[in-house]
Amino acid sequence: MQDKKFLVGLIGADIQMSKSPALHETEARHQGLDYRYELLDFAELGLPASALPDLLDEEERRGFAGSNITHPCKQTVIAHLDRLSEDAEMLGAVNTVVFRNGERIGHNTDWYGFYENFQRGLPDVAKSHAVLLGAGGAGVAVAHAAIKLGIDRLSIFDQDSKRADTLAGQLNDRFSRGCARATTDVGSVLRSADGLIHATPTGMKSHPGLPIDPEWLLPRHWVADIVYMPLVTELLALAERKGCRTLRGGGMTVYQAAAAFELFTGIAPDAERMSRHFMDLCSLSA
Repeated sequence: MQDKKFLVGLIGADIQMSKSPALHETEARHQGLDYRYELLDFAELGLPASALPDLLDEEERRGFAGSNITHPCKQTVIAHLDRLSEDAEMLGAVNTVVFRNGERIGHNTDWYGFYENFQRGLPDVAKSHAVLLGAGGAGVAVAHAAIKLGIDRLSIFDQDSKRADTLAGQLNDRFSRGCARATTDVGSVLRSADGLIHATPTGMKSHPGLPIDPEWLLPRHWVADIVYMPLVTELLALAERKGCRTLRGGGMTVYQAAAAFELFTGIAPDAERMSRHFMDLCSLSA
């Protein structure tokens, strides 16, 4: 049994429905830990996203072991950290900050979360060409995971076309081949693609709607979403109606949380137990 106390948090906007507190705290109880997970929500606190450094200062002052970071801070947080893990530096996005020995260390567990979820949920789909929507903090992690999963070619769309161009260039340099390109015409590239990966906030309860024209989606496509609140987004519901194979965002949440838990505590969690608990939480809130 462990007796160490841990105080951790999540910084982001519109995060009151997050399942992270219950997910972390329940696993901590199984591990015999005194562990509390707090939400520091810009919307709830009436603060702009520019208040991020103040919230990090507050966490550090109060003795937090670390903090998860979510939309819209996964890239802006980097300027307020002392150093980055290899993954976070490579991806230019952080979703987990560890406070240790007076240092703030940024990590990225998102790419691992998506990778593990895809391996389990869509292990045998065609991977010649996929379309990625979103080149922000989550998108850069998901894009890296996609290439590591064996997707030969990734077409990237972002409302900020320069951001899509930058991400494509980074992937091509990192993997030493022409594996990615930016696109401004999602409908056109989807016609030749095997699947669609969605990595924007569209579909969240606070950002309802569809990220694409429904006509673009065909039964032969697979669709992977990273949004998990709701668990079945409008995009996934559309895909399921059309007969597409789908991957829900909940698994990514579980596996990135498991990795973050270990960074905060130094203790390996039971990821399968966390996954079962996550599904219980989803059924309770359905």
